[in-house]
Amino acid sequence: MSGSSVLIVEDDDDILHLLAYNVRAAGFAVFTAQEGYEALRIAKERRPGLIVLDLMIPGADGFEVCRELKRGSDTRGIPVIMLTARGEEVDRIVGLELGADDYVVKPFSPRELILRIRAVLRRSPPDGAQGSVWQLEGLRIDFDAHKVLIDGEDVLFTATEFKLLVELIRSRGKVKSRDYLLDKVWGYHFEGYARTVDTHVRRLRQKLGPYADRVETVRGIGYRFRD
Repeated sequence: MSGSSVLIVEDDDDILHLLAYNVRAAGFAVFTAQEGYEALRIAKERRPGLIVLDLMIPGADGFEVCRELKRGSDTRGIPVIMLTARGEEVDRIVGLELGADDYVVKPFSPRELILRIRAVLRRSPPDGAQGSVWQLEGLRIDFDAHKVLIDGEDVLFTATEFKLLVELIRSRGKVKSRDYLLDKVWGYHFEGYARTVDTHVRRLRQKLGPYADRVETVRGIGYRFRD
Protein backbone atom coordinates (compact mmCIF):
# COMPACT_ATOMS: atom_id res chain seq x y z
CA MET A 1 0.00 0.00 0.00
CA SER A 2 2.87 2.40 0.67
CA GLY A 3 3.22 3.39 -2.97
CA SER A 4 -0.44 4.39 -3.34
CA SER A 5 -1.37 5.81 0.07
CA VAL A 6 -1.35 9.42 1.23
CA LEU A 7 -1.37 10.78 4.78
CA ILE A 8 -3.07 14.20 4.95
CA VAL A 9 -2.20 16.31 8.00
CA GLU A 10 -4.55 19.30 8.35
CA ASP A 11 -6.39 20.65 11.41
CA ASP A 12 -9.16 22.50 9.55
CA ASP A 13 -12.10 20.07 9.22
CA ASP A 14 -13.43 21.52 5.97
CA ILE A 15 -10.06 21.54 4.23
CA LEU A 16 -9.24 18.06 5.53
CA HIS A 17 -12.49 16.59 4.23
CA LEU A 18 -12.09 18.33 0.87
CA LEU A 19 -8.54 17.04 0.46
CA ALA A 20 -9.39 13.52 1.58
CA TYR A 21 -12.32 13.32 -0.83
CA ASN A 22 -10.26 14.49 -3.83
CA VAL A 23 -7.22 12.34 -3.03
CA ARG A 24 -9.44 9.25 -2.69
CA ALA A 25 -11.19 10.16 -5.96
CA ALA A 26 -7.76 10.22 -7.62
CA GLY A 27 -7.26 6.57 -6.65
CA PHE A 28 -5.16 6.80 -3.48
CA ALA A 29 -5.79 5.27 -0.09
CA VAL A 30 -6.02 8.05 2.49
CA PHE A 31 -5.01 8.39 6.13
CA THR A 32 -5.74 11.61 8.03
CA ALA A 33 -4.39 13.39 11.10
CA GLN A 34 -5.21 16.74 12.66
CA GLU A 35 -2.18 17.28 14.90
CA GLY A 36 1.51 16.65 14.74
CA TYR A 37 2.07 13.80 17.17
CA GLU A 38 -0.81 11.85 15.67
CA ALA A 39 0.72 12.39 12.23
CA LEU A 40 4.07 10.99 13.39
CA ARG A 41 2.40 7.94 14.91
CA ILE A 42 0.43 7.18 11.74
CA ALA A 43 3.50 7.72 9.55
CA LYS A 44 5.49 5.19 11.58
CA GLU A 45 2.68 2.64 11.76
CA ARG A 46 1.25 2.94 8.23
CA ARG A 47 4.30 4.02 6.19
CA PRO A 48 2.31 6.03 3.61
CA GLY A 49 3.70 6.61 0.15
CA LEU A 50 3.51 10.40 0.63
CA ILE A 51 2.52 12.95 3.28
CA VAL A 52 0.63 16.20 2.68
CA LEU A 53 1.59 18.31 5.68
CA ASP A 54 0.09 21.61 6.79
CA LEU A 55 2.64 23.70 8.68
CA MET A 56 0.25 25.34 11.16
CA ILE A 57 -1.09 22.38 13.12
CA PRO A 58 -1.45 21.82 16.89
CA GLY A 59 0.85 19.60 18.90
CA ALA A 60 4.11 19.32 17.02
CA ASP A 61 3.90 21.84 14.17
CA GLY A 62 4.65 20.98 10.57
CA PHE A 63 8.32 21.92 10.86
CA GLU A 64 8.86 19.61 13.82
CA VAL A 65 6.91 16.80 12.14
CA CYS A 66 9.05 17.11 9.01
CA ARG A 67 12.23 17.20 11.11
CA GLU A 68 11.25 14.06 13.02
CA LEU A 69 10.23 12.23 9.85
CA LYS A 70 13.62 12.88 8.28
CA ARG A 71 15.42 11.72 11.43
CA GLY A 72 13.64 8.36 11.55
CA SER A 73 15.23 5.51 9.61
CA ASP A 74 11.79 4.07 8.79
CA THR A 75 10.17 7.39 7.73
CA ARG A 76 12.93 9.54 6.28
CA GLY A 77 12.32 8.26 2.75
CA ILE A 78 8.63 9.27 2.72
CA PRO A 79 8.12 12.27 0.41
CA VAL A 80 6.51 15.35 1.99
CA ILE A 81 4.44 18.08 0.34
CA MET A 82 3.93 21.11 2.58
CA LEU A 83 0.83 23.28 2.69
CA THR A 84 1.84 26.90 3.40
CA ALA A 85 0.07 30.24 3.74
CA ARG A 86 0.32 32.68 0.85
CA GLY A 87 3.26 35.05 1.13
CA GLU A 88 5.12 33.07 3.82
CA GLU A 89 8.21 32.44 1.69
CA VAL A 90 10.46 31.98 4.71
CA ASP A 91 8.26 29.07 5.84
CA ARG A 92 8.57 27.40 2.45
CA ILE A 93 12.36 27.76 2.41
CA VAL A 94 12.70 26.40 5.96
CA GLY A 95 10.45 23.46 5.07
CA LEU A 96 12.49 22.64 1.98
CA GLU A 97 15.69 22.91 4.03
CA LEU A 98 14.24 20.34 6.45
CA GLY A 99 13.77 17.89 3.59
CA ALA A 100 10.28 18.52 2.18
CA ASP A 101 10.01 17.64 -1.52
CA ASP A 102 7.55 20.30 -2.59
CA TYR A 103 5.06 22.86 -1.31
CA VAL A 104 1.61 24.11 -2.26
CA VAL A 105 0.48 27.61 -1.34
CA LYS A 106 -2.98 28.20 0.15
CA PRO A 107 -5.48 28.79 -1.29
CA PHE A 108 -4.98 26.08 -3.91
CA SER A 109 -7.11 23.90 -6.11
CA PRO A 110 -7.45 20.19 -5.26
CA ARG A 111 -6.52 19.43 -8.87
CA GLU A 112 -3.17 21.22 -8.43
CA LEU A 113 -2.44 19.20 -5.30
CA ILE A 114 -3.23 15.90 -7.07
CA LEU A 115 -0.86 16.86 -9.88
CA ARG A 116 1.87 17.60 -7.33
CA ILE A 117 1.28 14.31 -5.51
CA ARG A 118 1.61 12.34 -8.72
CA ALA A 119 4.70 14.30 -9.79
CA VAL A 120 6.48 13.66 -6.46
CA LEU A 121 5.57 9.97 -6.45
CA ARG A 122 6.99 9.61 -9.96
CA ARG A 123 10.35 10.73 -8.59
CA SER A 124 10.43 7.92 -6.03
CA PRO A 125 12.02 4.62 -7.15
CA PRO A 126 10.21 1.29 -6.94
CA ASP A 127 11.22 -0.86 -3.97
CA GLY A 128 14.17 -3.12 -4.65
CA ALA A 129 15.03 -1.54 -7.98
CA GLN A 130 18.59 -2.12 -9.12
CA GLY A 131 20.46 -0.97 -12.16
CA SER A 132 23.11 1.25 -13.70
CA VAL A 133 25.81 2.82 -11.56
CA TRP A 134 27.87 5.95 -12.20
CA GLN A 135 30.99 6.91 -10.26
CA LEU A 136 33.35 9.87 -10.06
CA GLU A 137 36.18 9.43 -7.56
CA GLY A 138 34.40 8.69 -4.24
CA LEU A 139 30.97 9.80 -5.45
CA ARG A 140 28.92 6.77 -6.52
CA ILE A 141 25.33 6.92 -7.83
CA ASP A 142 23.10 3.89 -8.30
CA PHE A 143 20.40 5.43 -10.49
CA ASP A 144 17.74 2.74 -10.28
CA ALA A 145 18.26 1.81 -6.64
CA HIS A 146 18.13 5.49 -5.63
CA LYS A 147 21.39 5.31 -3.65
CA VAL A 148 24.18 7.85 -3.25
CA LEU A 149 27.47 6.77 -1.68
CA ILE A 150 30.00 9.42 -0.71
CA ASP A 151 33.41 7.99 0.11
CA GLY A 152 31.71 4.71 0.98
CA GLU A 153 28.98 6.22 3.16
CA ASP A 154 25.33 5.80 2.14
CA VAL A 155 23.86 9.34 2.26
CA LEU A 156 20.09 9.82 2.19
CA PHE A 157 18.70 12.06 -0.54
CA THR A 158 15.00 12.83 -0.84
CA ALA A 159 13.30 11.77 -4.08
CA THR A 160 13.44 15.35 -5.38
CA GLU A 161 17.06 15.91 -4.38
CA PHE A 162 18.04 12.64 -6.02
CA LYS A 163 16.25 13.45 -9.27
CA LEU A 164 17.86 16.90 -9.37
CA LEU A 165 21.31 15.39 -8.83
CA VAL A 166 20.71 12.78 -11.52
CA GLU A 167 19.51 15.43 -13.98
CA LEU A 168 22.65 17.50 -13.40
CA ILE A 169 24.95 14.48 -13.67
CA ARG A 170 23.35 13.15 -16.84
CA SER A 171 23.84 16.55 -18.50
CA ARG A 172 27.22 17.19 -16.82
CA GLY A 173 29.30 19.92 -18.38
CA LYS A 174 26.18 21.68 -19.66
CA VAL A 175 24.52 24.63 -17.97
CA LYS A 176 20.86 24.01 -17.07
CA SER A 177 18.57 26.94 -16.31
CA ARG A 178 16.25 27.03 -13.32
CA ASP A 179 13.26 26.91 -15.67
CA TYR A 180 14.64 23.78 -17.36
CA LEU A 181 15.25 22.07 -14.01
CA LEU A 182 11.77 22.97 -12.77
CA ASP A 183 10.25 21.37 -15.86
CA LYS A 184 12.44 18.26 -15.77
CA VAL A 185 12.54 17.59 -12.01
CA TRP A 186 9.34 19.08 -10.65
CA GLY A 187 7.22 18.73 -13.80
CA TYR A 188 5.86 22.26 -13.65
CA HIS A 189 6.94 25.88 -13.81
CA PHE A 190 5.02 28.55 -11.94
CA GLU A 191 6.09 32.11 -11.27
CA GLY A 192 8.14 32.39 -8.10
CA TYR A 193 9.19 28.75 -7.93
CA ALA A 194 12.77 29.33 -9.09
CA ARG A 195 13.75 29.72 -5.42
CA THR A 196 12.75 26.10 -4.96
CA VAL A 197 15.61 25.08 -7.26
CA ASP A 198 18.10 27.24 -5.37
CA THR A 199 17.07 25.76 -2.02
CA HIS A 200 17.40 22.18 -3.28
CA VAL A 201 20.79 22.91 -4.86
CA ARG A 202 21.97 24.25 -1.49
CA ARG A 203 20.83 21.01 0.14
CA LEU A 204 22.57 18.97 -2.57
CA ARG A 205 25.84 20.73 -1.84
CA GLN A 206 25.49 20.13 1.89
CA LYS A 207 24.97 16.42 1.35
CA LEU A 208 27.68 16.05 -1.31
CA GLY A 209 30.27 17.19 1.23
CA PRO A 210 33.74 17.06 -0.38
CA TYR A 211 32.11 16.96 -3.83
CA ALA A 212 29.91 20.03 -3.29
CA ASP A 213 31.97 22.15 -5.66
CA ARG A 214 31.04 19.81 -8.51
CA VAL A 215 27.70 21.63 -8.65
CA GLU A 216 28.59 25.03 -10.05
CA THR A 217 26.44 28.16 -10.15
CA VAL A 218 26.50 29.95 -13.49
CA ARG A 219 25.30 33.39 -12.53
CA GLY A 220 22.30 34.69 -14.38
CA ILE A 221 21.68 31.30 -16.03
CA GLY A 222 21.50 28.27 -13.73
CA TYR A 223 23.61 25.32 -12.63
CA ARG A 224 26.13 22.85 -14.05
CA PHE A 225 27.71 19.62 -12.80
CA ARG A 226 31.44 19.75 -13.37
CA ASP A 227 33.32 16.58 -14.33
